[in-house]
Amino acid sequence: MAASCSVVCCGEENDSDKAVIFRFSNGSVQNAEKLDFTMYKSADEINPRKKTRRIVVAESQRLSYVGQNFGTGALKCNSLCNYYVGVLNKQTMQMELHSAQLFNMQPVIPGESSVTADKDTTQTYKEKVDALIEAFGTNKQKKALNSRRLNKVDSNMLQQVVTKAANTVIDEKGLDALQQEIAETEAHTDCALHIPPSNADAETPEDVYPLDEILSPVDFKALEEAGSKMAALTTEELQKMRESGRVLCVVKHLENLPSDDEARKKMACCAYYLSLLLKLSQQRSISRKFGMEEGCPRIVQNKLFRTFTVETFKNGRVQNMVSASKSVKLASYCLVLLLHMGDMTVDLTLLHRDLALSEGRIIEIAKSLGLTMVKPRGKNLKAGLHDEHKQASLILPLVKYQPFMERRKRKKMH
Repeated sequence: MAASCSVVCCGEENDSDKAVIFRFSNGSVQNAEKLDFTMYKSADEINPRKKTRRIVVAESQRLSYVGQNFGTGALKCNSLCNYYVGVLNKQTMQMELHSAQLFNMQPVIPGESSVTADKDTTQTYKEKVDALIEAFGTNKQKKALNSRRLNKVDSNMLQQVVTKAANTVIDEKGLDALQQEIAETEAHTDCALHIPPSNADAETPEDVYPLDEILSPVDFKALEEAGSKMAALTTEELQKMRESGRVLCVVKHLENLPSDDEARKKMACCAYYLSLLLKLSQQRSISRKFGMEEGCPRIVQNKLFRTFTVETFKNGRVQNMVSASKSVKLASYCLVLLLHMGDMTVDLTLLHRDLALSEGRIIEIAKSLGLTMVKPRGKNLKAGLHDEHKQASLILPLVKYQPFMERRKRKKMH
Protein backbone atom coordinates (compact mmCIF):
# COMPACT_ATOMS: atom_id res chain seq x y z
CA MET A 1 0.00 0.00 0.00
CA ALA A 2 1.41 3.39 -1.00
CA ALA A 3 2.29 5.76 1.84
CA SER A 4 0.23 8.97 2.09
CA CYS A 5 1.80 12.39 2.37
CA SER A 6 0.56 15.81 3.56
CA VAL A 7 1.16 19.26 2.03
CA VAL A 8 2.67 22.09 4.09
CA CYS A 9 2.67 25.69 2.77
CA CYS A 10 5.72 27.71 3.78
CA GLY A 11 3.91 31.05 3.45
CA GLU A 12 5.28 34.24 1.88
CA GLU A 13 9.00 34.26 1.21
CA ASN A 14 11.46 36.97 0.33
CA ASP A 15 13.05 37.15 -3.09
CA SER A 16 16.30 35.83 -1.62
CA ASP A 17 14.50 32.78 -0.21
CA LYS A 18 12.64 31.86 -3.40
CA ALA A 19 13.45 28.68 -5.23
CA VAL A 20 15.00 29.06 -8.68
CA ILE A 21 13.84 27.23 -11.81
CA PHE A 22 16.12 27.24 -14.87
CA ARG A 23 15.07 26.94 -18.49
CA PHE A 24 17.85 26.59 -21.06
CA SER A 25 17.01 28.24 -24.38
CA ASN A 26 19.24 26.01 -26.56
CA GLY A 27 18.14 22.60 -25.28
CA SER A 28 17.96 20.43 -22.17
CA VAL A 29 20.79 19.65 -19.76
CA GLN A 30 21.76 15.99 -19.61
CA ASN A 31 23.80 16.18 -16.40
CA ALA A 32 22.99 19.17 -14.19
CA GLU A 33 25.49 18.13 -11.53
CA LYS A 34 28.38 19.22 -13.76
CA LEU A 35 27.12 22.81 -13.83
CA ASP A 36 28.34 25.35 -11.29
CA PHE A 37 25.54 27.84 -10.44
CA THR A 38 26.17 31.30 -9.01
CA MET A 39 23.55 33.94 -8.20
CA TYR A 40 24.31 37.67 -8.04
CA LYS A 41 21.97 40.25 -6.52
CA SER A 42 21.79 44.01 -6.97
CA ALA A 43 23.96 46.04 -4.62
CA ASP A 44 21.35 48.83 -4.51
CA GLU A 45 19.06 47.52 -1.76
CA ILE A 46 17.45 50.92 -1.09
CA ASN A 47 15.73 51.36 -4.45
CA PRO A 48 12.61 49.13 -4.37
CA ARG A 49 12.80 48.59 -8.13
CA LYS A 50 16.41 47.43 -8.15
CA LYS A 51 16.80 45.45 -4.93
CA THR A 52 14.93 42.43 -6.40
CA ARG A 53 17.19 42.14 -9.47
CA ARG A 54 19.05 38.84 -9.77
CA ILE A 55 21.56 37.41 -12.27
CA VAL A 56 22.23 33.67 -12.41
CA VAL A 57 25.37 32.22 -14.04
CA ALA A 58 25.79 28.51 -14.86
CA GLU A 59 29.30 27.43 -15.93
CA SER A 60 30.33 24.17 -17.55
CA GLN A 61 33.53 22.94 -19.19
CA ARG A 62 32.31 24.00 -22.63
CA LEU A 63 29.90 26.93 -22.23
CA SER A 64 28.62 29.47 -19.76
CA TYR A 65 24.93 30.34 -19.40
CA VAL A 66 23.50 33.60 -18.07
CA GLY A 67 19.94 34.42 -17.01
CA GLN A 68 18.36 37.48 -15.33
CA ASN A 69 14.96 38.53 -13.98
CA PHE A 70 15.08 42.08 -15.37
CA GLY A 71 15.66 43.77 -18.72
CA THR A 72 14.90 42.48 -22.20
CA GLY A 73 16.10 38.94 -21.51
CA ALA A 74 13.80 38.40 -18.52
CA LEU A 75 10.71 36.19 -18.70
CA LYS A 76 7.40 38.06 -18.54
CA CYS A 77 5.69 35.14 -16.83
CA ASN A 78 7.29 36.02 -13.47
CA SER A 79 5.15 39.18 -13.25
CA LEU A 80 1.99 37.47 -14.51
CA CYS A 81 1.98 34.18 -12.55
CA ASN A 82 3.12 32.76 -9.24
CA TYR A 83 5.17 29.57 -9.41
CA TYR A 84 5.67 27.05 -6.61
CA VAL A 85 8.01 24.09 -6.11
CA GLY A 86 7.16 21.09 -3.95
CA VAL A 87 9.91 19.44 -1.89
CA LEU A 88 9.08 16.03 -0.38
CA ASN A 89 10.59 15.15 2.98
CA LYS A 90 10.82 11.36 2.81
CA GLN A 91 11.21 10.99 6.57
CA THR A 92 8.13 12.97 7.61
CA MET A 93 6.29 12.40 4.28
CA GLN A 94 5.34 16.11 4.12
CA MET A 95 5.40 18.10 0.89
CA GLU A 96 6.69 21.65 1.47
CA LEU A 97 5.59 24.30 -1.02
CA HIS A 98 8.09 27.08 -1.79
CA SER A 99 7.52 30.07 -4.09
CA ALA A 100 9.82 30.13 -7.12
CA GLN A 101 10.91 32.33 -10.00
CA LEU A 102 11.97 31.33 -13.52
CA PHE A 103 15.20 32.21 -15.31
CA ASN A 104 15.83 31.83 -19.04
CA MET A 105 19.42 30.66 -19.38
CA GLN A 106 21.12 31.70 -22.63
CA PRO A 107 24.59 30.55 -23.75
CA VAL A 108 27.41 33.09 -23.80
CA ILE A 109 30.05 32.50 -26.49
CA PRO A 110 33.44 34.07 -25.58
CA GLY A 111 34.51 36.80 -27.99
CA GLU A 112 31.32 36.92 -30.05
CA SER A 113 29.01 38.46 -27.45
CA SER A 114 31.40 41.29 -26.59
CA VAL A 115 31.81 42.30 -30.24
CA THR A 116 28.10 42.34 -30.92
CA ALA A 117 27.44 44.25 -27.71
CA ASP A 118 29.99 46.91 -28.63
CA LYS A 119 28.44 47.32 -32.05
CA ASP A 120 24.92 47.59 -30.64
CA THR A 121 25.83 50.14 -27.98
CA THR A 122 28.31 52.33 -29.88
CA GLN A 123 26.92 52.31 -33.42
CA THR A 124 23.49 53.65 -34.27
CA TYR A 125 21.43 52.85 -37.34
CA LYS A 126 22.39 56.15 -38.97
CA GLU A 127 26.09 55.49 -38.41
CA LYS A 128 25.76 52.04 -39.98
CA VAL A 129 24.11 53.56 -43.06
CA ASP A 130 26.88 56.16 -43.27
CA ALA A 131 29.47 53.38 -43.15
CA LEU A 132 27.73 51.57 -46.02
CA ILE A 133 27.61 54.79 -48.07
CA GLU A 134 31.29 55.41 -47.39
CA ALA A 135 32.18 51.89 -48.56
CA PHE A 136 29.73 51.23 -51.41
CA GLY A 137 27.94 54.55 -52.11
CA THR A 138 28.01 56.62 -55.29
CA ASN A 139 30.07 59.78 -55.64
CA LYS A 140 26.97 61.91 -55.10
CA GLN A 141 26.12 60.10 -51.87
CA LYS A 142 29.73 60.38 -50.65
CA LYS A 143 29.77 64.15 -51.33
CA ALA A 144 26.51 64.57 -49.38
CA LEU A 145 27.94 62.52 -46.50
CA ASN A 146 31.13 64.59 -46.34
CA SER A 147 29.11 67.83 -46.46
CA ARG A 148 26.90 66.68 -43.59
CA ARG A 149 29.90 65.68 -41.50
CA LEU A 150 31.56 69.05 -42.05
CA ASN A 151 28.43 70.87 -40.94
CA LYS A 152 27.94 68.65 -37.90
CA VAL A 153 28.69 70.29 -34.57
CA ASP A 154 30.74 68.33 -32.12
CA SER A 155 28.43 67.14 -29.32
CA ASN A 156 31.09 67.56 -26.64
CA MET A 157 31.82 71.11 -27.72
CA LEU A 158 28.11 71.91 -27.79
CA GLN A 159 27.68 70.42 -24.29
CA GLN A 160 30.52 72.60 -22.98
CA VAL A 161 28.96 75.73 -24.51
CA VAL A 162 25.53 74.92 -23.05
CA THR A 163 27.02 74.20 -19.61
CA LYS A 164 28.96 77.46 -19.66
CA ALA A 165 25.85 79.43 -20.67
CA ALA A 166 23.76 77.73 -17.95
CA ASN A 167 26.37 78.53 -15.29
CA THR A 168 26.42 82.15 -16.43
CA VAL A 169 22.62 82.44 -16.13
CA ILE A 170 22.69 80.80 -12.68
CA ASP A 171 25.39 83.21 -11.49
CA GLU A 172 23.45 86.23 -12.77
CA LYS A 173 19.92 85.35 -11.58
CA GLY A 174 20.57 82.96 -8.76
CA LEU A 175 19.34 79.40 -8.28
CA ASP A 176 16.30 80.35 -6.19
CA ALA A 177 15.01 82.78 -8.81
CA LEU A 178 15.39 80.21 -11.57
CA GLN A 179 13.52 77.57 -9.57
CA GLN A 180 10.72 80.06 -8.96
CA GLU A 181 10.49 80.80 -12.70
CA ILE A 182 10.35 77.07 -13.48
CA ALA A 183 7.55 76.58 -10.95
CA GLU A 184 5.56 79.47 -12.42
CA THR A 185 6.06 78.19 -15.97
CA GLU A 186 4.89 74.72 -14.96
CA ALA A 187 1.86 76.18 -13.17
CA HIS A 188 0.88 78.26 -16.21
CA THR A 189 1.09 75.49 -18.78
CA ASP A 190 -1.59 75.22 -21.41
CA CYS A 191 -4.83 74.31 -19.64
CA ALA A 192 -6.15 72.60 -22.77
CA LEU A 193 -3.81 69.68 -22.08
CA HIS A 194 -5.53 68.95 -18.75
CA ILE A 195 -9.24 69.29 -19.54
CA PRO A 196 -11.46 66.17 -19.26
CA PRO A 197 -12.43 64.22 -22.42
CA SER A 198 -14.92 66.27 -24.44
CA ASN A 199 -17.26 65.95 -27.41
CA ALA A 200 -17.07 69.05 -29.59
CA ASP A 201 -20.04 67.93 -31.73
CA ALA A 202 -22.43 67.46 -28.80
CA GLU A 203 -25.97 68.81 -29.23
CA THR A 204 -26.69 69.31 -25.52
CA PRO A 205 -24.49 70.97 -22.85
CA GLU A 206 -24.52 67.80 -20.72
CA ASP A 207 -22.84 65.83 -23.52
CA VAL A 208 -19.94 68.26 -24.10
CA TYR A 209 -18.06 66.93 -21.06
CA PRO A 210 -19.76 63.58 -20.32
CA LEU A 211 -20.13 62.69 -16.67
CA ASP A 212 -19.23 59.05 -17.46
CA GLU A 213 -15.69 60.16 -18.30
CA ILE A 214 -15.30 61.49 -14.75
CA LEU A 215 -17.36 58.91 -12.83
CA SER A 216 -18.14 55.69 -14.66
CA PRO A 217 -21.12 53.46 -13.71
CA VAL A 218 -18.66 51.17 -11.91
CA ASP A 219 -17.41 54.13 -9.85
CA PHE A 220 -20.98 55.17 -8.97
CA LYS A 221 -21.74 51.65 -7.79
CA ALA A 222 -18.61 51.62 -5.61
CA LEU A 223 -19.50 55.02 -4.11
CA GLU A 224 -23.08 54.15 -3.13
CA GLU A 225 -22.29 53.33 0.50
CA ALA A 226 -20.05 56.39 1.06
CA GLY A 227 -22.55 58.63 -0.76
CA SER A 228 -25.46 57.43 1.37
CA LYS A 229 -23.50 58.28 4.53
CA MET A 230 -22.79 61.78 3.22
CA ALA A 231 -26.45 62.31 2.29
CA ALA A 232 -27.46 61.40 5.86
CA LEU A 233 -25.36 64.16 7.47
CA THR A 234 -27.27 66.35 9.92
CA THR A 235 -27.44 70.14 9.90
CA GLU A 236 -24.93 70.34 12.76
CA GLU A 237 -22.44 68.14 10.90
CA LEU A 238 -22.81 70.25 7.76
CA GLN A 239 -22.17 73.37 9.84
CA LYS A 240 -18.93 71.82 11.16
CA MET A 241 -17.86 71.07 7.60
CA ARG A 242 -18.56 74.67 6.64
CA GLU A 243 -16.54 75.99 9.56
CA SER A 244 -13.59 73.72 8.73
CA GLY A 245 -13.26 75.48 5.36
CA ARG A 246 -12.26 74.35 1.86
CA VAL A 247 -15.40 72.22 1.40
CA LEU A 248 -17.86 75.03 0.69
CA CYS A 249 -18.84 73.58 -2.70
CA VAL A 250 -19.66 70.22 -1.11
CA VAL A 251 -21.72 71.75 1.71
CA LYS A 252 -23.65 73.92 -0.75
CA HIS A 253 -24.86 70.90 -2.75
CA LEU A 254 -25.50 68.73 0.34
CA GLU A 255 -27.82 71.41 1.70
CA ASN A 256 -29.84 71.32 -1.54
CA LEU A 257 -30.12 67.62 -2.32
CA PRO A 258 -33.01 66.73 -4.68
CA SER A 259 -36.06 64.92 -3.32
CA ASP A 260 -36.07 62.18 -5.96
CA ASP A 261 -34.30 59.06 -4.65
CA GLU A 262 -32.30 58.31 -7.80
CA ALA A 263 -31.21 61.92 -8.30
CA ARG A 264 -30.44 62.27 -4.57
CA LYS A 265 -28.24 59.17 -4.61
CA LYS A 266 -26.38 60.40 -7.71
CA MET A 267 -25.86 63.87 -6.25
CA ALA A 268 -24.54 62.41 -2.97
CA CYS A 269 -22.00 60.25 -4.82
CA CYS A 270 -20.83 63.26 -6.83
CA ALA A 271 -20.52 65.33 -3.64
CA TYR A 272 -18.43 62.63 -1.96
CA TYR A 273 -16.14 62.33 -5.00
CA LEU A 274 -15.83 66.14 -5.08
CA SER A 275 -14.77 66.13 -1.42
CA LEU A 276 -12.00 63.65 -2.30
CA LEU A 277 -10.80 65.89 -5.13
CA LEU A 278 -10.73 68.92 -2.85
CA LYS A 279 -8.86 66.99 -0.16
CA LEU A 280 -6.37 65.75 -2.77
CA SER A 281 -5.69 69.32 -3.92
CA GLN A 282 -4.84 70.39 -0.36
CA GLN A 283 -2.00 67.87 0.01
CA ARG A 284 1.41 67.77 -1.60
CA SER A 285 2.56 64.26 -0.73
CA ILE A 286 -0.15 61.59 -0.81
CA SER A 287 0.04 58.47 1.35
CA ARG A 288 -1.36 55.09 0.34
CA LYS A 289 -4.00 55.43 3.11
CA PHE A 290 -5.59 58.44 1.42
CA GLY A 291 -9.39 58.41 1.76
CA MET A 292 -9.51 55.25 3.86
CA GLU A 293 -10.88 57.08 6.90
CA GLU A 294 -13.76 58.44 4.79
CA GLY A 295 -14.53 54.98 3.39
CA CYS A 296 -13.07 55.56 -0.07
CA PRO A 297 -13.25 52.34 -2.16
CA ARG A 298 -9.98 50.94 -3.44
CA ILE A 299 -11.03 51.23 -7.10
CA VAL A 300 -11.72 54.97 -6.67
CA GLN A 301 -8.47 55.52 -4.77
CA ASN A 302 -6.46 53.88 -7.55
CA LYS A 303 -8.26 56.06 -10.09
CA LEU A 304 -7.36 59.21 -8.16
CA PHE A 305 -3.69 58.20 -7.91
CA ARG A 306 -3.53 57.28 -11.58
CA THR A 307 -5.23 60.47 -12.83
CA PHE A 308 -4.07 63.26 -10.52
CA THR A 309 -0.70 62.23 -9.04
CA VAL A 310 2.80 61.50 -10.25
CA GLU A 311 5.22 58.96 -8.78
CA THR A 312 8.50 60.22 -7.31
CA PHE A 313 11.37 58.42 -5.61
CA LYS A 314 12.26 59.91 -2.22
CA ASN A 315 13.89 58.59 0.96
CA GLY A 316 14.26 55.12 -0.50
CA ARG A 317 10.61 54.62 -1.48
CA VAL A 318 8.11 55.56 -4.15
CA GLN A 319 5.72 58.39 -3.26
CA ASN A 320 2.69 59.94 -4.97
CA MET A 321 2.66 63.72 -5.30
CA VAL A 322 0.34 66.35 -6.83
CA SER A 323 2.47 68.48 -9.14
CA ALA A 324 1.55 71.95 -10.39
CA SER A 325 0.36 70.63 -13.75
CA LYS A 326 -1.72 67.91 -12.03
CA SER A 327 -3.35 70.56 -9.82
CA VAL A 328 -4.57 72.32 -12.98
CA LYS A 329 -6.02 69.04 -14.22
CA LEU A 330 -7.66 68.46 -10.84
CA ALA A 331 -9.24 71.94 -10.92
CA SER A 332 -10.66 71.37 -14.41
CA TYR A 333 -12.22 68.05 -13.33
CA CYS A 334 -13.78 69.79 -10.30
CA LEU A 335 -15.23 72.43 -12.62
CA VAL A 336 -16.84 69.87 -14.92
CA LEU A 337 -18.17 67.86 -11.99
CA LEU A 338 -19.73 71.00 -10.47
CA LEU A 339 -21.30 71.82 -13.84
CA HIS A 340 -23.20 68.53 -13.82
CA MET A 341 -24.16 69.03 -10.16
CA GLY A 342 -25.40 72.62 -10.65
CA ASP A 343 -27.42 72.57 -13.90
CA MET A 344 -24.41 73.56 -16.02
CA THR A 345 -23.54 76.53 -13.78
CA VAL A 346 -20.66 76.72 -11.31
CA ASP A 347 -19.68 79.22 -8.61
CA LEU A 348 -16.06 80.07 -9.38
CA THR A 349 -15.54 82.06 -6.17
CA LEU A 350 -16.39 79.12 -3.91
CA LEU A 351 -14.23 76.78 -5.96
CA HIS A 352 -11.17 79.03 -5.88
CA ARG A 353 -11.48 79.23 -2.09
CA ASP A 354 -11.74 75.45 -1.75
CA LEU A 355 -8.80 74.77 -4.07
CA ALA A 356 -6.66 77.60 -2.59
CA LEU A 357 -5.99 78.89 -6.11
CA SER A 358 -6.26 82.49 -7.21
CA GLU A 359 -9.55 83.62 -8.69
CA GLY A 360 -7.79 84.65 -11.90
CA ARG A 361 -6.35 81.16 -12.27
CA ILE A 362 -9.79 79.54 -11.85
CA ILE A 363 -11.26 81.94 -14.44
CA GLU A 364 -8.43 81.04 -16.82
CA ILE A 365 -9.19 77.33 -16.43
CA ALA A 366 -12.93 77.98 -16.93
CA LYS A 367 -12.17 79.88 -20.14
CA SER A 368 -10.04 77.00 -21.40
CA LEU A 369 -13.14 74.79 -21.00
CA GLY A 370 -15.12 77.21 -23.19
CA LEU A 371 -17.45 78.37 -20.39
CA THR A 372 -19.37 81.65 -20.48
CA MET A 373 -18.73 84.10 -17.65
CA VAL A 374 -22.03 85.01 -15.96
CA LYS A 375 -22.64 87.97 -13.67
CA PRO A 376 -25.20 86.96 -11.00
CA ARG A 377 -28.23 89.14 -10.55
CA GLY A 378 -30.00 90.15 -7.37
CA LYS A 379 -28.76 90.98 -3.90
CA ASN A 380 -27.55 89.04 -0.94
CA LEU A 381 -30.51 89.21 1.46
CA LYS A 382 -28.47 88.50 4.58
CA ALA A 383 -25.75 91.08 3.98
CA GLY A 384 -27.83 93.55 1.98
CA LEU A 385 -25.03 93.83 -0.58
CA HIS A 386 -24.61 92.76 -4.17
CA ASP A 387 -23.39 89.20 -4.52
CA GLU A 388 -19.85 89.45 -5.86
CA HIS A 389 -19.46 85.72 -6.57
CA LYS A 390 -18.31 85.04 -10.10
CA GLN A 391 -20.10 82.28 -11.96
CA ALA A 392 -19.63 80.43 -15.24
CA SER A 393 -22.09 78.45 -17.38
CA LEU A 394 -21.71 75.96 -20.19
CA ILE A 395 -23.66 77.39 -23.12
CA LEU A 396 -23.51 76.10 -26.68
CA PRO A 397 -21.66 76.99 -28.78
CA LEU A 398 -18.58 77.09 -26.57
CA VAL A 399 -16.73 80.38 -26.28
CA LYS A 400 -13.26 80.59 -27.78
CA TYR A 401 -11.24 83.13 -25.85
CA GLN A 402 -8.26 84.88 -27.35
CA PRO A 403 -5.10 84.88 -25.23
CA PHE A 404 -4.61 88.15 -23.40
CA MET A 405 -1.59 90.10 -24.67
CA GLU A 406 -0.48 92.91 -22.40
CA ARG A 407 0.37 96.14 -24.22
CA ARG A 408 2.38 98.81 -22.48
CA LYS A 409 1.36 102.40 -22.85
CA ARG A 410 3.89 104.72 -24.39
CA LYS A 411 5.03 107.66 -22.36
CA LYS A 412 4.18 111.02 -23.83
CA MET A 413 7.03 113.30 -24.71
CA HIS A 414 6.81 116.73 -23.02
